[in-house]
Amino acid sequence: VQLQASGGGLVQPGGSLRLSCAASGFTLDDYAIGWFRQAPGKEREGVSCISSSDGSTYYADSVKGRFTISRDNAKNTLYLQMNSLKPEDTAVYYCAAALWSGCTVVAGIRRSGVDYWGKGTLVTVSS
Repeated sequence: VQLQASGGGLVQPGGSLRLSCAASGFTLDDYAIGWFRQAPGKEREGVSCISSSDGSTYYADSVKGRFTISRDNAKNTLYLQMNSLKPEDTAVYYCAAALWSGCTVVAGIRRSGVDYWGKGTLVTVSS
């Protein structure tokens, strides 16, 4: 069972990146899946999540209007399109899947409930 995140890199402020998270060993269909990030010296924060049931989404206030989450169940993959990137978006981004807790951990409602974590991918926004 594995979640593999990719797509990070160095981008200038105002630029865009698309992160991907491919699942193997299990099917994402029944899981809420989302993204966390952790910047140096800061706590981990939930960024965005998409439910398994109706495709409803959650975005942290700091990324609303700039980031778009999507899932392709046929490819067993999660995406995060990040536009208008800012230096404060610099962080290691982690994908995660939750079966019973939905998007509550990403949204900060629960502290635990993620079933699978991916290894992070580093996003650096700098000129």
